[in-house]
Amino acid sequence: MPLVEWTEELVVGVPAIDRAHHEFVELLNALPMASEAEFRKLFIKLMEHSREHFAEEERMMERSAFPVMGVHKAEHERVLKELEEVRQQLDEGEFEAAREYVMEQLSAWFVLHRNTMDYVTAVHIQRTLG
Repeated sequence: MPLVEWTEELVVGVPAIDRAHHEFVELLNALPMASEAEFRKLFIKLMEHSREHFAEEERMMERSAFPVMGVHKAEHERVLKELEEVRQQLDEGEFEAAREYVMEQLSAWFVLHRNTMDYVTAVHIQRTLG
């Protein structure tokens, strides 16, 4: 059973964001059943994907003069820091703690972030950039 099921309800209407979210969900859903070696590779790929997606989203926020960009960007920075801490746990052999983070915290964060910050951001981008 996937951690997050990709459905039309997750679509925000900005193609670049929707593509990135779909890829994030695919990576996220691959993690729980991955072997330890594969988990680490997939987790690093998810981190890199998140870093790139957040940067692209922040560029769109800048171009559209999103009024609360600072709040949204701070959340991206917080999550990237958290992901880095989990990667360090993996480096120290704390595989189960990392798997637990993915299954219990990261999946819930994604849905909440999409439903709040990303949804509002996407509406603004659609209105200002078309």
